[in-house]
Amino acid sequence: MTTPTGEQYELRSGPYRAVVVQIGGGLRALTYGGREVLDGYHADQSVEGGRGQLLAPWPNRIDHGRYRFGGKDHQLELTEPARDNAIHGLVRREPWRLVEHGTASATLAHELRESPGYPYAVDFRVDYSLHADTGLTVRMTAANVGDVVAPYGFGAHPYLTVGTRSIDHCELVLPAAVRMLTDERGLPAGREPVSGTSWDFRTHRQIGATRLDDPYTDLTRDDGGQARAVLRDPKSGAASTLWLDRSCRWVQVYTGDTLPSRQREGLAVEPMTCPPNAFVSGEDLVVVQPSAKHTTTWGVSAS
Repeated sequence: MTTPTGEQYELRSGPYRAVVVQIGGGLRALTYGGREVLDGYHADQSVEGGRGQLLAPWPNRIDHGRYRFGGKDHQLELTEPARDNAIHGLVRREPWRLVEHGTASATLAHELRESPGYPYAVDFRVDYSLHADTGLTVRMTAANVGDVVAPYGFGAHPYLTVGTRSIDHCELVLPAAVRMLTDERGLPAGREPVSGTSWDFRTHRQIGATRLDDPYTDLTRDDGGQARAVLRDPKSGAASTLWLDRSCRWVQVYTGDTLPSRQREGLAVEPMTCPPNAFVSGEDLVVVQPSAKHTTTWGVSAS
């Protein structure tokens, strides 16, 4: 059967099951003991709202799709035309090549070559691995195979769920002390400490009717450098956790209010190496030298 996201690669380990897809190299599903950990989509469906997609060579938005790098001006396709932005990179709708597929792991690759507005040569590799005790680990590597330096950022777009029909009665822990303010086009417009505001989720707090589509930073991390966001159902005790490594200094949280359907059914918790518009501002922008690599690791677990 032909599916909108191409070949489907299943992974299993203990109580976990995951499905990775060919188109975009993204993550379609993750379950734990039959319970959905990610609010994904079925094999016969197209991706809506970026569910499970990999966002490279930049996450989020670039103002008017224009930026200057290496002494040259560049114009990207406006993939969010209603807001006059270029959004979420160049690879999320492209076919990825299967490199390896085992019972509990899969590796896919994609070669990006001098796209309009991004005249750089970057090889991407994503490694998915499942472990019965620790859940899913995702490692994304970008290798500059060209002869000039390349601007780069990475993000991912999973939606957490704890099996409820709505996230409104769920509790969220988000260990972030600063929220970036954005304008009506989703672009940076300042920042504020979350302390004393309704945007502070550093301890368990019900989401309620709060509408979120916000980048957060200044993340609290454990001794290993990981920051963890937790979505929890206080009635059942079920929880889904997304963790990210030190390369991700930002996380976008989105309650899905503007989606065409399935509003507030899952909570997007998006690890990002840089904030929106980083190609323009330069904030936390990764500059990958020729023959160099950049790696980001994140993951999801259930309890």
